Amino acid sequence: MANLKEIRNRIASVSSTMQITSAMKMVSAAKLKKAQDAITAMRPYSDKLSELLQSLSASLDADSGSKFADNREVNRVLIVAITSNRGLCGAFNTNILKQSALLAKEKYAGKQVDFVAIGKKANDILKKKNKVIANHSSVYDDLTFDNVAAIAQELMDLFTTGAYDKIEIVYNKFKNAATQIVITEQFLPIVPVEGEANSAADYIFEPSKAEIVEQLIPKSLKTQLYKGVRDSFASEHGARMTAMHKATDNATDLRNQLKLTYNKARQAAITGEILEIVGGAEALNN
Repeated sequence: MANLKEIRNRIASVSSTMQITSAMKMVSAAKLKKAQDAITAMRPYSDKLSELLQSLSASLDADSGSKFADNREVNRVLIVAITSNRGLCGAFNTNILKQSALLAKEKYAGKQVDFVAIGKKANDILKKKNKVIANHSSVYDDLTFDNVAAIAQELMDLFTTGAYDKIEIVYNKFKNAATQIVITEQFLPIVPVEGEANSAADYIFEPSKAEIVEQLIPKSLKTQLYKGVRDSFASEHGARMTAMHKATDNATDLRNQLKLTYNKARQAAITGEILEIVGGAEALNN
């Protein structure tokens, strides 16, 4: 009977866990829809802004480059790791941390590599073995363009003052609820445009193209970081929804197995009791 009681307790525990994972799945699904709509609506604007900037930059002389395009010798590197504040989302955070560590160990071996954490998970893990100069986990409490733009401005200031020679961003790009793609983007210096100017000559610019570029570059960089954070935010809910869906399925299978084991054990116990009764009755008759 003690064995049956233990199985009953396990069934109750698994059932409780299944209810929790199922509820978390539904919460993430609801949040995913809003986050997905936000990043889907933003991508055309971000892509068009980048296209316009590239078109303008390609038509300018090499001497008119921006302070954000200063390609100097890389000795100090800053990696911005974008993760979530919470776990229970599969390999979502682990993939970012692995990619960040890989960049520091292989691509920038022998260089000074520091980190900026956007997300509590990145800060908690990276600070154990690396130097994390800033933690912006609170940005998820109010995820707006202005709040992310403030972080981007800090990164731009670190680059223009010479504190770091190169800044890279590592984040999960949202593809769908089940798929997130780890992306490494160069934030600063801005990536030079290959090829010749395309349709920039078809426009009349006021003020000059150089002045427009100088205004567009900071806005483009802020938008780039905001898009990365938004992508990561949508990917987090997609990854958590998928993880909780699988956890619920596994809990259901385990509960069914435990119920089958319980019924078999209960049947065996009843059969044993019947055999004992029958055996005792025959012994009295003899």
